[in-house]
Amino acid sequence: MTDGRVNRSVVQTIDWHLLGCWLALALIGVINIYSAGHSTEGAILFDLATRSGKQILWIGISLAAGLLILFVIKPHVWEELAIPAWLLVVGLLGLVLLFGSTVNGSKSWFQLGPVSFQPCELSKITTSLVLAHFLRMPGFRIGRFRDFAIVLAVLGIPAALILAGGETGTLLVYLGYVFMLYREGLSGWWLVFLFALIVLFVTAIKFPLWVSFALLALGIGIYVLVVRRGVHGIVAKRDLAWTMLLVAVIGSAVIMSTNLAYEHVLRPHQRTRIDVLLGIKEDPMGAGYNVNQSMIAIGSGGFFGKGYLQGTQTAYGFVPEQSTDFIFCTIGEEFGFVGCAAVILLFVFLISRILRDAEGCREQFTRVYGYCLAGCFFMHMMINIGMTIGLMPVIGIPLPFISYGGSSMLSFTVMLFVFLALLRQERRYF
Repeated sequence: MTDGRVNRSVVQTIDWHLLGCWLALALIGVINIYSAGHSTEGAILFDLATRSGKQILWIGISLAAGLLILFVIKPHVWEELAIPAWLLVVGLLGLVLLFGSTVNGSKSWFQLGPVSFQPCELSKITTSLVLAHFLRMPGFRIGRFRDFAIVLAVLGIPAALILAGGETGTLLVYLGYVFMLYREGLSGWWLVFLFALIVLFVTAIKFPLWVSFALLALGIGIYVLVVRRGVHGIVAKRDLAWTMLLVAVIGSAVIMSTNLAYEHVLRPHQRTRIDVLLGIKEDPMGAGYNVNQSMIAIGSGGFFGKGYLQGTQTAYGFVPEQSTDFIFCTIGEEFGFVGCAAVILLFVFLISRILRDAEGCREQFTRVYGYCLAGCFFMHMMINIGMTIGLMPVIGIPLPFISYGGSSMLSFTVMLFVFLALLRQERRYF
Protein backbone atom coordinates (compact mmCIF):
# COMPACT_ATOMS: atom_id res chain seq x y z
CA MET A 1 0.00 0.00 0.00
CA THR A 2 1.27 3.49 -0.94
CA ASP A 3 -0.29 6.72 0.42
CA GLY A 4 -3.52 4.92 1.12
CA ARG A 5 -3.66 3.46 -2.40
CA VAL A 6 -3.53 -0.24 -3.20
CA ASN A 7 -1.15 -1.38 -5.93
CA ARG A 8 -3.25 -3.50 -8.27
CA SER A 9 -2.01 -6.53 -10.19
CA VAL A 10 -1.47 -6.76 -13.94
CA VAL A 11 -4.63 -8.84 -14.33
CA GLN A 12 -6.68 -6.08 -12.69
CA THR A 13 -5.21 -3.19 -14.65
CA ILE A 14 -5.61 -4.49 -18.22
CA ASP A 15 -8.94 -4.28 -20.02
CA TRP A 16 -9.11 -7.85 -21.27
CA HIS A 17 -12.35 -7.13 -23.14
CA LEU A 18 -10.49 -4.79 -25.51
CA LEU A 19 -7.71 -7.34 -25.97
CA GLY A 20 -10.31 -10.01 -26.70
CA CYS A 21 -11.95 -7.79 -29.34
CA TRP A 22 -8.58 -7.13 -30.96
CA LEU A 23 -7.81 -10.84 -31.14
CA ALA A 24 -11.28 -11.78 -32.43
CA LEU A 25 -11.21 -9.16 -35.20
CA ALA A 26 -7.66 -10.09 -36.20
CA LEU A 27 -8.59 -13.79 -36.47
CA ILE A 28 -11.72 -12.95 -38.46
CA GLY A 29 -9.50 -10.95 -40.77
CA VAL A 30 -7.04 -13.79 -41.32
CA ILE A 31 -9.63 -16.44 -42.16
CA ASN A 32 -11.39 -14.12 -44.60
CA ILE A 33 -8.14 -12.95 -46.22
CA TYR A 34 -7.30 -16.62 -46.72
CA SER A 35 -10.75 -17.23 -48.21
CA ALA A 36 -10.39 -14.27 -50.60
CA GLY A 37 -7.10 -15.60 -51.98
CA HIS A 38 -7.10 -19.37 -51.52
CA SER A 39 -8.29 -20.12 -55.06
CA THR A 40 -5.37 -18.25 -56.64
CA GLU A 41 -2.62 -18.30 -54.00
CA GLY A 42 -2.81 -21.91 -52.83
CA ALA A 43 -4.26 -23.78 -49.90
CA ILE A 44 -1.71 -23.20 -47.11
CA LEU A 45 -2.94 -20.70 -44.51
CA PHE A 46 0.48 -19.99 -42.96
CA ASP A 47 2.48 -19.75 -46.18
CA LEU A 48 4.37 -16.43 -46.04
CA ALA A 49 4.11 -16.18 -49.82
CA THR A 50 0.34 -15.70 -49.47
CA ARG A 51 -1.56 -12.73 -48.09
CA SER A 52 -2.97 -14.74 -45.20
CA GLY A 53 0.53 -15.84 -44.17
CA LYS A 54 1.85 -12.29 -44.38
CA GLN A 55 -1.10 -11.04 -42.34
CA ILE A 56 -0.37 -13.59 -39.60
CA LEU A 57 3.23 -12.36 -39.57
CA TRP A 58 2.04 -8.76 -39.23
CA ILE A 59 -0.33 -9.75 -36.42
CA GLY A 60 2.66 -11.23 -34.59
CA ILE A 61 4.75 -8.09 -35.20
CA SER A 62 1.85 -5.88 -34.09
CA LEU A 63 1.29 -7.94 -30.95
CA ALA A 64 4.99 -7.71 -30.08
CA ALA A 65 4.84 -3.93 -30.52
CA GLY A 66 1.67 -3.81 -28.42
CA LEU A 67 3.23 -5.79 -25.56
CA LEU A 68 6.28 -3.52 -25.68
CA ILE A 69 3.98 -0.50 -25.35
CA LEU A 70 1.97 -2.14 -22.58
CA PHE A 71 4.76 -3.44 -20.34
CA VAL A 72 8.06 -1.75 -21.27
CA ILE A 73 7.52 1.83 -22.44
CA LYS A 74 6.54 4.24 -19.68
CA PRO A 75 3.08 5.73 -20.38
CA HIS A 76 4.21 9.31 -19.75
CA VAL A 77 6.48 9.03 -22.82
CA TRP A 78 3.47 9.34 -25.12
CA GLU A 79 2.65 12.82 -23.92
CA GLU A 80 6.29 13.92 -23.88
CA LEU A 81 6.84 12.78 -27.47
CA ALA A 82 3.46 13.92 -28.80
CA ILE A 83 4.56 17.20 -30.40
CA PRO A 84 7.96 15.95 -31.79
CA ALA A 85 6.24 12.86 -33.21
CA TRP A 86 3.50 15.00 -34.78
CA LEU A 87 6.11 17.27 -36.40
CA LEU A 88 8.01 14.22 -37.70
CA VAL A 89 4.88 12.74 -39.28
CA VAL A 90 3.93 16.09 -40.81
CA GLY A 91 7.41 16.14 -42.35
CA LEU A 92 6.90 12.63 -43.72
CA LEU A 93 3.53 13.66 -45.18
CA GLY A 94 5.32 16.45 -47.00
CA LEU A 95 8.15 14.21 -48.19
CA VAL A 96 5.81 11.55 -49.52
CA LEU A 97 4.35 14.14 -51.91
CA LEU A 98 7.83 14.58 -53.38
CA PHE A 99 9.32 11.10 -53.21
CA GLY A 100 6.39 8.75 -52.59
CA SER A 101 4.89 6.11 -54.85
CA THR A 102 1.45 6.42 -56.42
CA VAL A 103 -0.93 3.54 -55.71
CA ASN A 104 -4.53 3.58 -56.99
CA GLY A 105 -4.36 7.30 -57.71
CA SER A 106 -2.99 8.19 -54.26
CA LYS A 107 0.56 9.46 -53.81
CA SER A 108 0.83 8.47 -50.16
CA TRP A 109 3.17 5.46 -50.04
CA PHE A 110 6.86 5.10 -49.23
CA GLN A 111 8.35 2.05 -50.93
CA LEU A 112 11.34 0.65 -49.04
CA GLY A 113 12.29 -2.50 -50.90
CA PRO A 114 9.63 -5.14 -50.25
CA VAL A 115 8.06 -3.04 -47.49
CA SER A 116 5.70 -0.12 -48.10
CA PHE A 117 3.92 2.11 -45.62
CA GLN A 118 1.71 5.20 -45.49
CA PRO A 119 2.66 8.11 -43.22
CA CYS A 120 -1.04 9.03 -43.08
CA GLU A 121 -1.62 5.90 -40.96
CA LEU A 122 0.83 7.27 -38.39
CA SER A 123 -0.81 10.70 -38.52
CA LYS A 124 -3.91 9.37 -36.75
CA ILE A 125 -1.78 8.31 -33.78
CA THR A 126 0.27 11.50 -33.51
CA THR A 127 -2.70 13.81 -34.10
CA SER A 128 -4.64 12.06 -31.32
CA LEU A 129 -1.71 12.38 -28.92
CA VAL A 130 -1.16 16.08 -29.68
CA LEU A 131 -4.84 16.90 -29.27
CA ALA A 132 -4.83 15.10 -25.92
CA HIS A 133 -1.69 17.02 -24.93
CA PHE A 134 -3.15 20.46 -25.65
CA LEU A 135 -6.63 19.81 -24.29
CA ARG A 136 -5.26 18.70 -20.92
CA MET A 137 -3.21 21.88 -20.47
CA PRO A 138 -4.42 24.09 -17.57
CA GLY A 139 -6.63 26.92 -18.78
CA PHE A 140 -7.05 25.49 -22.29
CA ARG A 141 -10.65 26.09 -23.40
CA ILE A 142 -11.87 24.89 -26.73
CA GLY A 143 -14.49 27.62 -26.79
CA ARG A 144 -11.80 30.34 -26.83
CA PHE A 145 -10.73 31.45 -30.30
CA ARG A 146 -6.97 31.16 -29.69
CA ASP A 147 -7.25 27.63 -28.33
CA PHE A 148 -9.70 26.57 -31.01
CA ALA A 149 -7.26 27.86 -33.64
CA ILE A 150 -4.56 25.58 -32.19
CA VAL A 151 -6.90 22.60 -32.49
CA LEU A 152 -7.71 23.54 -36.10
CA ALA A 153 -3.99 23.77 -36.91
CA VAL A 154 -3.25 20.37 -35.36
CA LEU A 155 -6.01 18.84 -37.47
CA GLY A 156 -5.74 21.01 -40.56
CA ILE A 157 -2.03 20.80 -41.39
CA PRO A 158 -1.83 16.99 -41.74
CA ALA A 159 -5.31 16.93 -43.29
CA ALA A 160 -4.22 19.36 -46.03
CA LEU A 161 -1.11 17.28 -46.80
CA ILE A 162 -3.18 14.09 -46.89
CA LEU A 163 -5.64 15.74 -49.28
CA ALA A 164 -2.76 16.86 -51.50
CA GLY A 165 -1.66 13.23 -51.77
CA GLY A 166 -5.14 12.14 -52.82
CA GLU A 167 -5.78 9.96 -49.75
CA THR A 168 -9.39 11.11 -49.27
CA GLY A 169 -10.29 8.07 -47.16
CA THR A 170 -7.92 9.01 -44.35
CA LEU A 171 -9.04 12.63 -44.69
CA LEU A 172 -12.64 11.64 -43.98
CA VAL A 173 -11.48 9.74 -40.89
CA TYR A 174 -10.43 13.11 -39.46
CA LEU A 175 -14.13 13.97 -39.16
CA GLY A 176 -14.22 11.46 -36.30
CA TYR A 177 -12.31 13.92 -34.12
CA VAL A 178 -15.44 16.08 -34.01
CA PHE A 179 -16.98 13.66 -31.49
CA MET A 180 -14.05 14.16 -29.13
CA LEU A 181 -14.22 17.93 -29.53
CA TYR A 182 -17.93 17.85 -28.73
CA ARG A 183 -17.22 15.83 -25.58
CA GLU A 184 -14.60 18.38 -24.51
CA GLY A 185 -16.89 21.39 -24.83
CA LEU A 186 -17.35 22.25 -28.50
CA SER A 187 -20.89 23.49 -29.11
CA GLY A 188 -23.21 20.95 -30.69
CA TRP A 189 -24.13 23.62 -33.23
CA TRP A 190 -20.73 23.14 -34.82
CA LEU A 191 -21.80 19.57 -35.62
CA VAL A 192 -25.02 20.87 -37.15
CA PHE A 193 -23.05 23.48 -39.11
CA LEU A 194 -20.59 20.87 -40.42
CA PHE A 195 -23.42 18.54 -41.47
CA ALA A 196 -25.19 21.43 -43.21
CA LEU A 197 -22.05 22.30 -45.21
CA ILE A 198 -21.75 18.66 -46.36
CA VAL A 199 -25.41 18.67 -47.43
CA LEU A 200 -24.92 21.91 -49.36
CA PHE A 201 -21.81 20.51 -51.08
CA VAL A 202 -23.57 17.30 -52.16
CA THR A 203 -26.71 19.16 -53.23
CA ALA A 204 -24.68 21.60 -55.34
CA ILE A 205 -23.11 18.64 -57.16
CA LYS A 206 -26.34 16.82 -57.95
CA PHE A 207 -28.92 19.61 -58.37
CA PRO A 208 -29.14 23.14 -59.82
CA LEU A 209 -27.63 25.84 -57.58
CA TRP A 210 -31.03 27.34 -56.72
CA VAL A 211 -31.86 24.16 -54.78
CA SER A 212 -28.80 24.63 -52.58
CA PHE A 213 -29.60 28.30 -51.99
CA ALA A 214 -33.18 27.36 -51.09
CA LEU A 215 -31.87 24.85 -48.53
CA LEU A 216 -29.52 27.50 -47.15
CA ALA A 217 -32.40 29.96 -46.74
CA LEU A 218 -34.50 27.28 -45.06
CA GLY A 219 -31.69 26.45 -42.65
CA ILE A 220 -31.19 30.11 -41.73
CA GLY A 221 -34.94 30.45 -41.17
CA ILE A 222 -35.01 27.48 -38.81
CA TYR A 223 -31.98 28.87 -36.97
CA VAL A 224 -33.73 32.22 -36.48
CA LEU A 225 -36.81 30.52 -35.03
CA VAL A 226 -34.65 28.53 -32.60
CA VAL A 227 -32.79 31.63 -31.44
CA ARG A 228 -35.97 33.62 -30.94
CA ARG A 229 -37.34 30.86 -28.73
CA GLY A 230 -34.34 31.45 -26.49
CA VAL A 231 -32.85 27.96 -26.69
CA HIS A 232 -29.85 27.66 -24.36
CA GLY A 233 -26.46 27.54 -26.04
CA ILE A 234 -27.41 29.61 -29.09
CA VAL A 235 -26.10 33.11 -29.74
CA ALA A 236 -27.82 36.00 -28.04
CA LYS A 237 -30.66 37.66 -29.95
CA ARG A 238 -28.63 40.87 -30.28
CA ASP A 239 -25.99 38.92 -32.26
CA LEU A 240 -28.55 37.21 -34.50
CA ALA A 241 -28.15 39.53 -37.49
CA TRP A 242 -24.36 39.13 -37.58
CA THR A 243 -24.63 35.37 -37.18
CA MET A 244 -27.19 35.14 -40.00
CA LEU A 245 -24.92 37.18 -42.24
CA LEU A 246 -21.89 35.00 -41.43
CA VAL A 247 -23.81 31.76 -42.07
CA ALA A 248 -25.20 33.15 -45.33
CA VAL A 249 -21.74 34.20 -46.54
CA ILE A 250 -20.07 30.87 -45.63
CA GLY A 251 -22.95 28.82 -47.06
CA SER A 252 -22.97 30.82 -50.30
CA ALA A 253 -19.20 30.48 -50.61
CA VAL A 254 -19.46 26.68 -50.24
CA ILE A 255 -22.20 26.49 -52.87
CA MET A 256 -20.40 28.74 -55.38
CA SER A 257 -17.01 27.02 -54.89
CA THR A 258 -18.36 23.46 -55.11
CA ASN A 259 -17.86 23.18 -58.86
CA LEU A 260 -14.33 24.59 -58.63
CA ALA A 261 -13.38 22.15 -55.87
CA TYR A 262 -15.11 19.27 -57.60
CA GLU A 263 -13.33 19.83 -60.89
CA HIS A 264 -9.87 20.90 -59.72
CA VAL A 265 -9.31 19.38 -56.25
CA LEU A 266 -10.81 15.91 -56.63
CA ARG A 267 -9.10 13.46 -58.97
CA PRO A 268 -11.01 12.19 -62.05
CA HIS A 269 -11.51 8.71 -60.56
CA GLN A 270 -12.82 10.28 -57.34
CA ARG A 271 -15.34 12.41 -59.25
CA THR A 272 -16.51 9.38 -61.18
CA ARG A 273 -17.06 7.36 -57.99
CA ILE A 274 -19.09 10.19 -56.45
CA ASP A 275 -21.14 10.55 -59.64
CA VAL A 276 -21.94 6.85 -59.57
CA LEU A 277 -22.85 6.95 -55.88
CA LEU A 278 -25.18 9.94 -56.34
CA GLY A 279 -26.78 8.41 -59.44
CA ILE A 280 -25.52 11.18 -61.73
CA LYS A 281 -24.12 8.57 -64.11
CA GLU A 282 -24.27 4.80 -64.50
CA ASP A 283 -21.02 2.89 -64.89
CA PRO A 284 -21.68 -0.75 -63.90
CA MET A 285 -18.59 -2.04 -65.70
CA GLY A 286 -16.30 0.80 -64.68
CA ALA A 287 -16.33 2.88 -61.50
CA GLY A 288 -19.45 1.13 -60.24
CA TYR A 289 -18.17 -2.39 -60.88
CA ASN A 290 -16.59 -3.01 -57.47
CA VAL A 291 -19.66 -1.87 -55.55
CA ASN A 292 -22.08 -3.80 -57.75
CA GLN A 293 -20.12 -7.02 -57.35
CA SER A 294 -19.73 -6.41 -53.63
CA MET A 295 -23.48 -5.98 -53.16
CA ILE A 296 -24.11 -9.11 -55.23
CA ALA A 297 -21.71 -11.05 -52.99
CA ILE A 298 -23.28 -9.80 -49.76
CA GLY A 299 -26.83 -10.28 -51.03
CA SER A 300 -26.13 -13.83 -52.25
CA GLY A 301 -24.99 -14.81 -48.75
CA GLY A 302 -28.52 -14.63 -47.40
CA PHE A 303 -29.07 -15.07 -43.67
CA PHE A 304 -26.48 -17.74 -42.81
CA GLY A 305 -24.12 -17.46 -45.81
CA LYS A 306 -22.91 -20.00 -48.34
CA GLY A 307 -20.34 -21.49 -45.98
CA TYR A 308 -16.65 -20.93 -45.46
CA LEU A 309 -14.63 -21.16 -48.72
CA GLN A 310 -17.88 -21.67 -50.64
CA GLY A 311 -18.42 -18.12 -51.90
CA THR A 312 -18.50 -18.02 -55.70
CA GLN A 313 -17.98 -14.25 -55.99
CA THR A 314 -15.02 -14.63 -53.65
CA ALA A 315 -13.52 -17.78 -55.18
CA TYR A 316 -13.65 -16.51 -58.76
CA GLY A 317 -12.35 -13.03 -57.97
CA PHE A 318 -15.34 -11.02 -59.17
CA VAL A 319 -14.71 -8.33 -56.53
CA PRO A 320 -11.36 -6.51 -56.91
CA GLU A 321 -9.41 -5.67 -53.73
CA GLN A 322 -11.48 -8.23 -51.84
CA SER A 323 -8.87 -8.91 -49.17
CA THR A 324 -8.32 -5.20 -48.48
CA ASP A 325 -11.00 -2.56 -49.04
CA PHE A 326 -13.81 -5.02 -49.79
CA ILE A 327 -13.09 -7.68 -47.16
CA PHE A 328 -16.56 -7.15 -45.66
CA CYS A 329 -18.26 -8.60 -48.74
CA THR A 330 -16.30 -11.85 -48.21
CA ILE A 331 -17.81 -12.04 -44.74
CA GLY A 332 -21.27 -11.30 -46.14
CA GLU A 333 -21.13 -13.94 -48.85
CA GLU A 334 -19.73 -16.80 -46.78
CA PHE A 335 -21.23 -16.03 -43.35
CA GLY A 336 -24.34 -14.12 -44.38
CA PHE A 337 -26.31 -11.64 -42.32
CA VAL A 338 -25.28 -13.43 -39.12
CA GLY A 339 -21.58 -12.99 -39.87
CA CYS A 340 -21.99 -9.34 -40.87
CA ALA A 341 -23.99 -8.61 -37.73
CA ALA A 342 -21.40 -10.35 -35.55
CA VAL A 343 -18.57 -8.23 -36.99
CA ILE A 344 -20.56 -5.00 -36.61
CA LEU A 345 -21.48 -5.90 -33.03
CA LEU A 346 -17.81 -6.57 -32.25
CA PHE A 347 -16.93 -3.10 -33.48
CA VAL A 348 -19.83 -1.57 -31.55
CA PHE A 349 -18.62 -3.32 -28.39
CA LEU A 350 -15.02 -2.25 -29.03
CA ILE A 351 -15.95 1.41 -29.54
CA SER A 352 -18.43 1.54 -26.64
CA ARG A 353 -15.90 -0.14 -24.33
CA ILE A 354 -13.24 2.44 -25.25
CA LEU A 355 -15.70 5.25 -24.52
CA ARG A 356 -16.70 3.64 -21.23
CA ASP A 357 -13.08 3.30 -20.17
CA ALA A 358 -12.30 6.85 -21.28
CA GLU A 359 -15.17 8.28 -19.25
CA GLY A 360 -13.90 6.52 -16.16
CA CYS A 361 -10.43 8.07 -16.39
CA ARG A 362 -9.23 10.74 -14.00
CA GLU A 363 -6.57 11.99 -16.42
CA GLN A 364 -7.95 14.20 -19.20
CA PHE A 365 -5.08 13.15 -21.48
CA THR A 366 -6.26 9.52 -21.38
CA ARG A 367 -9.90 10.49 -21.83
CA VAL A 368 -9.26 12.71 -24.85
CA TYR A 369 -7.01 10.10 -26.46
CA GLY A 370 -9.67 7.43 -25.87
CA TYR A 371 -12.31 9.54 -27.62
CA CYS A 372 -9.94 10.17 -30.53
CA LEU A 373 -9.36 6.42 -30.81
CA ALA A 374 -13.07 5.62 -30.71
CA GLY A 375 -13.78 8.29 -33.35
CA CYS A 376 -11.14 6.87 -35.71
CA PHE A 377 -12.45 3.32 -35.36
CA PHE A 378 -16.04 4.49 -35.86
CA MET A 379 -15.24 6.40 -39.06
CA HIS A 380 -13.22 3.52 -40.49
CA MET A 381 -16.02 1.06 -39.78
CA MET A 382 -18.77 3.33 -41.13
CA ILE A 383 -16.92 4.31 -44.31
CA ASN A 384 -15.59 0.84 -45.16
CA ILE A 385 -18.86 -1.01 -44.57
CA GLY A 386 -20.87 1.80 -46.18
CA MET A 387 -18.58 1.57 -49.21
CA THR A 388 -19.17 -2.18 -49.67
CA ILE A 389 -22.97 -1.81 -49.57
CA GLY A 390 -23.16 1.24 -51.86
CA LEU A 391 -23.84 3.93 -49.25
CA MET A 392 -20.41 5.59 -49.47
CA PRO A 393 -18.10 6.33 -52.41
CA VAL A 394 -15.24 3.91 -53.04
CA ILE A 395 -12.31 5.71 -51.44
CA GLY A 396 -10.03 2.88 -50.35
CA ILE A 397 -10.06 2.65 -46.57
CA PRO A 398 -9.35 -0.50 -44.51
CA LEU A 399 -11.61 -2.18 -41.99
CA PRO A 400 -9.57 -2.08 -38.75
CA PHE A 401 -7.79 -5.35 -37.84
CA ILE A 402 -9.67 -7.24 -40.59
CA SER A 403 -8.45 -5.84 -43.93
CA TYR A 404 -5.15 -7.11 -45.30
CA GLY A 405 -2.24 -4.73 -44.80
CA GLY A 406 0.78 -4.58 -42.53
CA SER A 407 0.88 -0.80 -42.01
CA SER A 408 -2.81 -0.60 -41.14
CA MET A 409 -2.63 -3.61 -38.78
CA LEU A 410 0.41 -2.17 -37.00
CA SER A 411 -0.94 1.38 -36.74
CA PHE A 412 -4.38 0.32 -35.46
CA THR A 413 -2.79 -2.03 -32.93
CA VAL A 414 -0.37 0.64 -31.71
CA MET A 415 -3.27 3.11 -31.31
CA LEU A 416 -5.23 0.61 -29.25
CA PHE A 417 -2.32 -0.53 -27.09
CA VAL A 418 -1.28 3.05 -26.31
CA PHE A 419 -4.75 3.52 -24.86
CA LEU A 420 -4.47 0.25 -22.95
CA ALA A 421 -1.11 1.39 -21.52
CA LEU A 422 -2.53 4.77 -20.45
CA LEU A 423 -5.54 3.00 -18.96
CA ARG A 424 -3.33 0.49 -17.13
CA GLN A 425 -1.37 3.35 -15.57
CA GLU A 426 -4.61 4.85 -14.28
CA ARG A 427 -5.79 1.56 -12.83
CA ARG A 428 -2.56 0.67 -11.04
CA TYR A 429 -3.74 2.40 -7.88
CA PHE A 430 -7.17 2.97 -6.38
